[in-house]
Parts: sequence; C-alpha cells; structure tokens
Amino acid sequence: MTNRWQGLIISVSSIVLGLLIGAIIMLAFGYDPIAGYSALAYGAFGNSYYLGETLRLTTPYILVGLAIAVAYKMNMFNIGAQGQLLMGWIGAVWAGTLFDLPKFIHLPLAILIGGLCGALWAFVPGLLKAYLKVNEVIITIMMNYIALYVFNWLIHGVFSDGKDQTDVIKETASLKSPFLEDITQFSTLHWGLIISLVFVVIIWIFMKKTTTGYEFEAIGYNENAAHYAGMNVRRNIILAMLISGFLAGMAGAMEGLGTFGFAFTQGSVSGIGFDGIAVALLGALSPIGILFSSFLFAALNIGKTTISVEAGIPNELVNIVIALIIFFVAASYIIQWAMEKLSKKGGR
Repeated sequence: MTNRWQGLIISVSSIVLGLLIGAIIMLAFGYDPIAGYSALAYGAFGNSYYLGETLRLTTPYILVGLAIAVAYKMNMFNIGAQGQLLMGWIGAVWAGTLFDLPKFIHLPLAILIGGLCGALWAFVPGLLKAYLKVNEVIITIMMNYIALYVFNWLIHGVFSDGKDQTDVIKETASLKSPFLEDITQFSTLHWGLIISLVFVVIIWIFMKKTTTGYEFEAIGYNENAAHYAGMNVRRNIILAMLISGFLAGMAGAMEGLGTFGFAFTQGSVSGIGFDGIAVALLGALSPIGILFSSFLFAALNIGKTTISVEAGIPNELVNIVIALIIFFVAASYIIQWAMEKLSKKGGR
C-alpha cells in the first residue's frame, strides 16, 4: 500500500472514529446523536448563508495548513503559525489603512505586506534552527506569545488611541465581495477563498515539480545525506520557514482584509493557527488533502454554533469530536497497527 493511500485511510478512519465516539458520548449524556449531527450539518451548509460562512473559515485554514505542511516537508514542526498569522493580520491592516492607492495596486500590496510580515516572524526561528540548531518547536511557541503582545500593543498604542481595534481599512484594500455576499445571504465570504485555492495549486506544484521542493523532501528524510549530496541545508531550512511564515501571514491578511476589515485585540494565542496544525495532519500534509480537511474543520466550527439551538446539545461536545479526530490522527500508529493486522488476516 502506498503512503498516499495509507494517509487517506488514516484520515478517513480518524474522522469516522471521532464521529462515532462523539455519538457514544452524546448518548451517554442523554442526547440524540442523529439530531446532533443533523443540526451540525445544517449549521455548516444548511443554507447559502451557513455555507458562505463555512467557506469563509475554510480560507485561512487552507493557508495555515499549507504553512504547516511546507515546514513539515523539512521535518520541522512550525507551531508558530498563530503568531505569524497575527503579524500578517496587523501588517495587512496597517497597509490597508495607511496607503491611498488604486485598488489594483493597494489590495495586492496589502496582501503581500501581510505575507511578508508573517515570513519575517518565521525568519527568526528559521535562522536559529539553521545556524544554532535551536529546536523550532520551542522557539515558535515562545514567539506566539511575543506576537500576541506585540499585536495588542500595536493596536492599543500605535494604530489607535488606546482603543481595542484599529480603524477600518480603505475600500481599495478590501477583499469583500458584494457578489459573494449577495449569493450567500450576506455572509462574510470574500475573494480570499479564490486566493487560498490558487495557493493550493502553487504549493502542490512547488512540492511535486520543483528542485527546491525535492530538496525539502530529501533534507526532511535525511539531513546528513542531503548535505553530502551537495544540498544547502541551512539555506533550505530558512527558506522553508520563510515560505511557511508567508503562508500563515497570508491567512492573517485574509482575516484583516476580508473577514473583519480591521484588527482587534486578542485574549489568547489559541485560534486558526493552532487549528491549522490539525488541518495539515488530517490532510496527510498534502495540499489537496488540506483543502478537504480545511472544509471539514470549518464545517465543524461553524456548525457547532447552531447545535445547541437546533438539538439542545452543548456546542462543547463538538469540540470533543474535533479533539477526538485530532487524537486519532496523532495516534495514527494505532490505525496502522489495525491495518497491518487486517492485511495479515486477509493474506492467510
């Protein structure tokens, strides 16, 4: 069995097991799982408004999932996507409120600045990893907190006079679409979805069809062998973190220029950046897989807002289902063990 099919089976099995055990938990607490999952599905895509909201949340999930996947190709675990997202968000909003340019210049510039701010934030752990062998997990986790406080300080002390949010970006830097809003009953769906889909294709081509993508994979498999084969390991480590940070920063730009149109203070470092780790793992670190896992996570998170109203089930139970799916993805060796046992029995 190829790694591609094995990854697909693990992902599907994780989803099924998460939903199944979630249903058992609902039954144990006296709730109807069929009514619960029906309400969840309705809240995710029961009408055009809910579908629009689900697609809108899918947008940053795709970009963060791709960010995690690119770094993981180099055997690096970028836990700092949330911090890079925040830096991209505030950078894009800054550009969106500062410049007075035509839309065809202003909007791409604001998006680019958001991505570059994320890349700059990822450059530090990349540099430390490349030259000092500092563990990227530790440094990126710490930089998430630094990003949170810098983000809030910039909003309070630089971009506003002690307020909890910045000014609204100019129309020329907005990703909002009256057309998409009209066809989805005035949801917050915006043109960022198209941008994220374009990057799915770009990253797939980069990983599968370019020399640098091959070097990333080779270094991820065996850094020493890649070094002796003439590959510049340090340069590729930094480049991988820059690309990863750029994608996470782009996700922040989607929030700042599309979903909200401004930046506001955050209470914690949890959010899309951390969910994106699970999205990438569930998608088997494949751009196409990440596309589908992003939609699933968006559907679960949007759908849970109606589950308590429609079925009388606390939406925290949906968080348990999400956690179970993540658990089974992380504990994929359990599913692999079961697959091996089944294949041995089938071969007898």
